[in-house]
Amino acid sequence: MAVLVDNEPGVLARVIGLFSGRGYNIDSLTVAEVDRAAHLSRITIVTSGTEQVIEQIKALLGKQVPVRKMADLTVEGDVVERELALAKVMGDRARLIDALRVADFMGARLIDRTIDTLVFEVTGTSEDIDSFLRLLEPVEVTRAGVVAMARGTRTLNVDA
Repeated sequence: MAVLVDNEPGVLARVIGLFSGRGYNIDSLTVAEVDRAAHLSRITIVTSGTEQVIEQIKALLGKQVPVRKMADLTVEGDVVERELALAKVMGDRARLIDALRVADFMGARLIDRTIDTLVFEVTGTSEDIDSFLRLLEPVEVTRAGVVAMARGTRTLNVDA
């Protein structure tokens, strides 16, 4: 679900409160200002539930949050989706060489190295990142969450 909201204090807290207050889970949440002049932020929420639950979430968001535009990307057609992760691997030379091979195979980028550690950046779908992490077996991971937008001419712009 992609939501364009007024960028004002408390909006994110209201979104999270809406989910937690009703026992809905947020699988992924990303938010960033996308239009400084118009004071707009875009929130991408990955959640699950029945069609009825998703409709209830959309209705509640519209009532409790200053929403400018909203799209349920799962039902509106083709979507471009990406997630970013950083993964740290520690070990001896052989372990690090194996990690470099996995990273090369999976299209990850080496962004930091020390004598006994490597840090990789990987982008892709959540499934791509899950696969990379299973193969890599890192000692530390951080994930930025899913960002997504509709393919083609459909936009979430207020003016569109």
